[in-house]
Amino acid sequence: MLDHLIKGATVVDGTGAPARVADVGLRDGRIALVAEPGTVTEQAASSEDATGLVLAPGFVDPHTHYDAQLFWDPFATPSMNHGVTTVAGGNCGFTLAPLHPDRPEDADYTRRMMSKVEGMALAALEDGVDWSWSSFAEYLDALEGRIAVNAGFMVGHCALRRYVMGADAVGGQPTDAQLRAMERLLHEAMDAGAWGLSTTQSATHSDGDGAPVPSRHATPAELIALSKAVGEHEGTQIEAILAGCLDQFSDAEIDLFVEMTAAAGRPLNWNVLTIDAAVPERVPRQLVASERARKSGGRIVALTMPILTPMNMSLGTFCALNLIPGWGEILALPVPERIARLRDPQVRTEMLRRADSREAGVFRRLARFDRYVIGDTYSAENEGLTGRVVRDVAAERGQDAFQCLVEICANDDLRTVLWPMPSDNDPASWALRRETWEHEDVMLGGSDAGAHLDRMCGAPYTTRFLGDCLRGRKLVPLEQAVKMLSDDPARLFGLRERGRIEEGFHADLVLFDPERIDAGPATLVHDLPGDSPRLDSRAVGVVSVRVNGVETVRDDEVTGAIPGRVLRSGRDTRTVPTR
Repeated sequence: MLDHLIKGATVVDGTGAPARVADVGLRDGRIALVAEPGTVTEQAASSEDATGLVLAPGFVDPHTHYDAQLFWDPFATPSMNHGVTTVAGGNCGFTLAPLHPDRPEDADYTRRMMSKVEGMALAALEDGVDWSWSSFAEYLDALEGRIAVNAGFMVGHCALRRYVMGADAVGGQPTDAQLRAMERLLHEAMDAGAWGLSTTQSATHSDGDGAPVPSRHATPAELIALSKAVGEHEGTQIEAILAGCLDQFSDAEIDLFVEMTAAAGRPLNWNVLTIDAAVPERVPRQLVASERARKSGGRIVALTMPILTPMNMSLGTFCALNLIPGWGEILALPVPERIARLRDPQVRTEMLRRADSREAGVFRRLARFDRYVIGDTYSAENEGLTGRVVRDVAAERGQDAFQCLVEICANDDLRTVLWPMPSDNDPASWALRRETWEHEDVMLGGSDAGAHLDRMCGAPYTTRFLGDCLRGRKLVPLEQAVKMLSDDPARLFGLRERGRIEEGFHADLVLFDPERIDAGPATLVHDLPGDSPRLDSRAVGVVSVRVNGVETVRDDEVTGAIPGRVLRSGRDTRTVPTR
């Protein structure tokens, strides 16, 4: 007997093949049959009529930071609501394990680092996670049987360094014995099911003390040694972030990426390829790494987002503005002193000069203050400004845009919420995106779901992209869009029997209304441990989400079921060849 029968759905199977109407039967967590409508004779315990609805494979998000959130939110909201059934965590060199059993202060260091670098509320990390593990295996076991989505995790280079080197991980270099200890620790993690190594060398990544995170102190030799260790395990990967990921790679960075993937014989993915027609040289430069890797026996995959993710800003709390060269030291001052400095015309002139310099990289776009929309305000002086564009207010007041913005924020003691309008929302940039997506080493992803919780909400990229493909710009057909969200990332990670609607595959499925599929606006909610805030977005038109055959979402409401699995390398992933 079938557990469930979905009748008359328009099946988009994830391979890119044309959609077709079919009945899909589920049994024991897998797809038991895909048949012509009305031809199934086997009895089913339950069934539903899906006429007019699209049935697609569950989506795979290749870049998340749900490592902590899954402990207090096993449903990985809002990703699962938007059709995501598998998430890849442990990215950017940051994981919650391993932790040295004899140094309880390492957990505190990790919490503060994650709070600073990934924008996770410190109260949520302290109150929502029990931190009872030491090894990576114990961390994975702590999640087993208590999550609603499937989840796989890289092991973070920062955790490896901290475990072996202690406080010397920041600023120090490992001895030969310490490097061998890091390799052993990485091997143990992959033996337990870690998907591979993640690391960062990005200048934007600092720990809770403001110092460069541990992996930023690693030499190329250390990175190559760890990459070789990855290649000794089945079904593994490398994920890495370099300073040039934000704008354009240097020759040395391309050399390093190529050496790492070639040494491992495993794919390496990086985040995130920013596509902007105003900087036409960026995409060709970034993809040089992929072209050279293929010639060297490796593979480098660039992740890129198919939507423009709204991100709020503030002069009062840490955000992307702090990452503009020269801005961090000013925006870290006590609020009264910060306001005084921001009101100084000479200080503002120098800040704008630095923001428009080449060293600012991709953050240059944040300095278009005339294009900012004013969000929440908190003072009588700012009454009526919410929703207005700074350039219009500045024109009324006879001020330049940055001066106007500073005065508005100063009235609120810098609590004003600011929404920058994207500068790359022009037809030429969207045409360049469509062209870039066709490259064999470009893949959709980079949501950062689970991180930067009160600043951005990238999780709904799946439904927003589908809505755009069906009713908006229509850059790619529905069949191709579904493949880009499901089978493509599943194949990159070597997921076994996931990413397609095919008999014998795991029944990870999303059923949606093609006339309505979309994502609602991002709104601030206070539902984290410690009443901490985050941005959330409702799914529109998602009728049902199933993970391993069990329904986890119905009409955008979580059912409470937790059928997800911790996906472990080797057992649940196969090696993806690079040669």
